[in-house]
Amino acid sequence: MGKNKMKVNKKYHLLVGGILSFLVLSLCLVSFFYTPYPPNEMNLSDKFISPGDSGKYLLGTDHFGRDILSRIMYGSQSIVIVCLLAVAIGALVGSVLGGVSGIFKGRISSLIMRGIDGLMAFPGILLAMMMVVVVGKGKEGAIVAISIFMVPSFARLVYSLILDSESNLFIKAAKSYGITRRRLLVKHYLPIILPRLITLFTACLGAAIMIETSLSFLGLGVQPPNASWGMMLNEARQNFLQYPYLAIPSGIAISLSVLGFNLLGDGLNELFTKRRS
Repeated sequence: MGKNKMKVNKKYHLLVGGILSFLVLSLCLVSFFYTPYPPNEMNLSDKFISPGDSGKYLLGTDHFGRDILSRIMYGSQSIVIVCLLAVAIGALVGSVLGGVSGIFKGRISSLIMRGIDGLMAFPGILLAMMMVVVVGKGKEGAIVAISIFMVPSFARLVYSLILDSESNLFIKAAKSYGITRRRLLVKHYLPIILPRLITLFTACLGAAIMIETSLSFLGLGVQPPNASWGMMLNEARQNFLQYPYLAIPSGIAISLSVLGFNLLGDGLNELFTKRRS
């Protein structure tokens, strides 16, 4: 009975994750065209208005009188743009490195994978902070930091999948016909690797959101006055005891977005696993 219940829960991972991820992406798209108020506009006469105290502000205002809902909507842009771009760059670089290591055996493979192991030895947030210090604060620094952090995961996945696939008969047959390594990678390895890459890409978005919000919370990511969910949490921390509502919207937004992409990745993994079997 426990196994059946787990199978039922797995079926809803893709649905719930897809809905939450769609909401985050939709919030980002809408924010390009509409926010209730300018997200960076200050109005000190309306500061610290709680939700429900005024019909003007649905989620209240912060210590500068800025509309929290508008800043949540605007902050979704940094989450989506930074994280999608950073994970895409990390996936591309990591996949190429893993593919080269898997196809070209010997010294090249050993050198690349030892470098990947060295990157994996650093804690994620520490590595991201180091990269931001080198590159600089802001969105660009966050993108570089997150993308470098993502490289080892994709490199190790592609490398291990190529090694595991070498025992397949159609791979051995292709090699016996003298097929080129590039064609072998594109025609035979890629169909095996691609579903797992999509799953890992989706799951890594949740980790990227955590890193981006952590960097912004520490003042190393998106810089004020621009809105970022992590920075909004840091600003709410200063007045949390008096105005606890300040931290709730950004905290919920971060939690649901991370949960959504993680569930989506888990659901896609379950879907691709069933198709392979």
